[in-house]
Amino acid sequence: MIVRVNALSSEWGADDVLATAKVEADGILLPKVVTPRDVLEAGDVLDDNFAPDTVKIWAMIETPKALLNIGAIAELGRDPASRLACFVAGTNDLIKETGILATPDRRYLMPWLMQMVLAARAGGLDILDGVSNDFRDSDALARECTEAAAMGFDGKSLIHPAQIEGANRAFAPSAEAVAAARAVKDAFALAENAGKGVIALNGKMVERLHLAQAEKLLAKAAAIGA
Repeated sequence: MIVRVNALSSEWGADDVLATAKVEADGILLPKVVTPRDVLEAGDVLDDNFAPDTVKIWAMIETPKALLNIGAIAELGRDPASRLACFVAGTNDLIKETGILATPDRRYLMPWLMQMVLAARAGGLDILDGVSNDFRDSDALARECTEAAAMGFDGKSLIHPAQIEGANRAFAPSAEAVAAARAVKDAFALAENAGKGVIALNGKMVERLHLAQAEKLLAKAAAIGA
């Protein structure tokens, strides 16, 4: 369970984080993060109230200043003591704050979304795409989820139960991808490939970085039962 709290700068923020620490949530979703200090201060509240290390911080990236500071914020992901585990794209607020045109293909958001993915991966963080506002438009949701998965997002934040099935379908590894990942893992497990950095598989060069990708995909598939 992830609990969305008010910003620490608000009159309710500290109390929200404190309450979350007491209910044994998996983490807090911290809005309006603009600098690394916002994450560190939330972590201090959790630490001061003896919240278990398993309580993580998910940071909303939803302001121009957050985008300008995103590299420094993401670096906190390399320090377990910071508790930072995930970015969540706050696309509605970004559109509002910047004044860009909200188009169905999200063309003006795309550069910032890719910037978020890049920073998240540099910091070893998970990252979720922003919401699809019209929960009655399943085609729009499917399109956004498919694009987000292709861009490297791990999932998407949702606003209605009707969106769950479409999102799960888009972000779950396909049967073909699972089979390909398993083939890579099995190939590197062969005795003749022990210690090799590069092997040939089905006429293609496969490196150990591909093995790491395959193992990550298989772990995700196992976690969701795909």
